[in-house]
Amino acid sequence: MFAAERRQLILEMVRANGAVSLRELARVVQTSEVTVRRDVRALEAEGLLDRRHGGAVLPGGFTRESGFPQKSHLATAEKTAIADLAAGLVEEGEAIVVGAGTTTQELARRLARVPGLTVVTNSLLVAQALAHANRVEVVMTGGTLRGSNYALVGSGAEQSLQGLRVSRAFLSGSGLTAERGLSTSNMLSASVDRALVQAAAEVVVLADHTKLGTDTMFQTVPTDVITRLVTDEPPQHDDRAATELQALADQGVQIAVAGPGTGAAGPGGDGVPTGRQSRRDVPLPGQRRTHPGGPGTGAQLRSAGALAEQAGPAERERARVADLRRR
Repeated sequence: MFAAERRQLILEMVRANGAVSLRELARVVQTSEVTVRRDVRALEAEGLLDRRHGGAVLPGGFTRESGFPQKSHLATAEKTAIADLAAGLVEEGEAIVVGAGTTTQELARRLARVPGLTVVTNSLLVAQALAHANRVEVVMTGGTLRGSNYALVGSGAEQSLQGLRVSRAFLSGSGLTAERGLSTSNMLSASVDRALVQAAAEVVVLADHTKLGTDTMFQTVPTDVITRLVTDEPPQHDDRAATELQALADQGVQIAVAGPGTGAAGPGGDGVPTGRQSRRDVPLPGQRRTHPGGPGTGAQLRSAGALAEQAGPAERERARVADLRRR
């Protein structure tokens, strides 16, 4: 297939579906993801589509948001790796809040085995994932159902969160930058996410590498309020993601990168083994600022290897992030 034919087919698929993953595009046009990525970049330069979340979407800038059916098929392997790693942060008997999103839905599926857990959420998908977990209590917010992402939003959702206090909030979004923090494309979703943040002592952001460096319309979590970022390994060509990781680390965000290897350990070492990823940690360059009203930073997100390296100079840790950017 000639390049012009491939690009025409790519455009037709995006126009028909709203958003399509690079993997799916490569399968349909029967070529490699590297070639498809090159085609998508060329089409983006012509203003015919936008690159988002490991795939391509209709052009629309800040105001465009893909629905759940499109998001659920984008960056699926990355979301799985992130969810496996993030689940290891949750301890038995803990109370947490989990926001809406396809990545947080993956996390919820892994939390079903954590005994004594209480999960507060505005997401029907998160609640559904935990519905049959007999050792997990699920608390739903009120609010108005937003059908595009199966989330409860509006004043009812925000009011139901007033006076709530939990240990951690797990949130996703449409974009993450060191300058503005986490952001989303919908005003109602952003308001509820901000209310979830206010209820938590720590904020853990789940974002795959395609969201790094992407800035969308409504800020949900400023960078100085984010305690941890759980993400996946950026591709070698993705300088933007590597640069953004370095900038986030410089601002005090603790970063864990899920890569190929063994699964993240769950609570008490009895989590859900996946055999897919291992934990890699970007250092905390300076002392972490605490969430207003929160009890500090809590446990550091460190692997055994990272703990062993703490006695070394800070430059050793910074070099690893710099290496991502050079690749």
